[in-house]
Amino acid sequence: MGSITLKQVVKRFDETVVIPPLDLTIEDGEFVVFVGPSGCGKSTLLRLIAGLEDVTEGVIEIDGVNATDLPPAKRGLAMVFQSYALYPHMSVRKNIAFPLKMAGMDQAAIDAKVNYAASTLNLADYIDRRPGQLSGGQRQRVAIGRAIVREPSAFLFDEPLSNLDAALRGNMRLEITELHQTLATTMVYVTHDQVEAMTMADKIVVLRAGYIEQVGSPLDLYREPANVFVAGFIGSPAMNLITGKNAEDHGATTIGVRPEHFSLSHESGQWSGVVGVSEHLGSDTFLRVNVEGIGYLTARADGEFPARHGDTVYLTPDPERIHRFDEAGLRIR
Repeated sequence: MGSITLKQVVKRFDETVVIPPLDLTIEDGEFVVFVGPSGCGKSTLLRLIAGLEDVTEGVIEIDGVNATDLPPAKRGLAMVFQSYALYPHMSVRKNIAFPLKMAGMDQAAIDAKVNYAASTLNLADYIDRRPGQLSGGQRQRVAIGRAIVREPSAFLFDEPLSNLDAALRGNMRLEITELHQTLATTMVYVTHDQVEAMTMADKIVVLRAGYIEQVGSPLDLYREPANVFVAGFIGSPAMNLITGKNAEDHGATTIGVRPEHFSLSHESGQWSGVVGVSEHLGSDTFLRVNVEGIGYLTARADGEFPARHGDTVYLTPDPERIHRFDEAGLRIR
C-alpha cells in the first residue's frame, strides 16, 4: 500500500506562506509528478510528505494513518535526491546494503535484497565497483537501489535527473518509468521539466506559488488546460497565447493554439507572417513566424517543409483545437 493524502496542509517560514492550504490525494501505485517553475513549492511539498519539513497546519495521511508528526524513518517512504549521496569508499554492493545493515538485518536477507535490486536496475556487472568508477546514470541507479531494498510504501524523487546530461536524462526517464511498472509502487516525482512530467506521469500536479493550478493525466492537461498558466507551461514547444482582436473574435480575452495545430502554406491562409528562426529536427520543423498584429508564433511543420529566414508563410489554426480563456485567465468551456 502507498496512498498519500494531504488535508489542508500549510507550510510557513516565519511570516512567509510557502504552501497555502492544499488538498491532494495520491492513490496507491500511482506515478505522480509535481511540476512547476522554480520557487513554486514542489520540493517543499515533497519534503513535507517525507517528514523533512514540519507541517505548519493540516494533516498528512499515509495509508490512512496520520503521519503528520511521524519522523521520516517511521513513514515507510524512501527518498531519492538530486545528489546521489553515495559513500565513495564503499562498493555498489555496500552502498545499496547500507540502510539494511544499519537496521540490523541478517546478512543472508541483505544479500538477497541487494542482488534483487542490482538485477532490477542492471547493476549486477558493477556490483563491486566504487561510485568513482561509474557514470552519472549508474550512480543514480545505485541511489535508487538503496531505496528499493527498503521496500517502501512509496518512493519520493526530488529532481533526480537534473545532474545528468540530455542523453542520460532520456535513458533514465525510461528506466524509472519501467521500474514503476515492475515494482507497482507509488512514486512521487518532482521536476521543473514538463517533458519529464508528460512522459512519466500517471497524474501531473501543476504548481504555482504553492497553489495547485491543475491535477490530471498528461493528456487531460494537454487537451484541456484549466487556465492560461497551465496552457503555457504544458507542452513543448509551448502553446501560442494570443490576445486582442483575434481573441475577441472567438469570444475570449486570450486564445491558445499549439504549434502542431497550425496548417502551413506558402500560398494562402488565415494569418501571414515572416519566418524568423527555422529549426529543422529531421521529422519536424519548428518555425518562429512574425505575424503582423500578433507577434511571434511557433508553428510545427513536416520535417521536409521548405522555409528559410525571411520567407513569407501562411498559418491557419485548426478551429476545433483553439483554446479560449476569459479575462481571469480561466478556460472557457
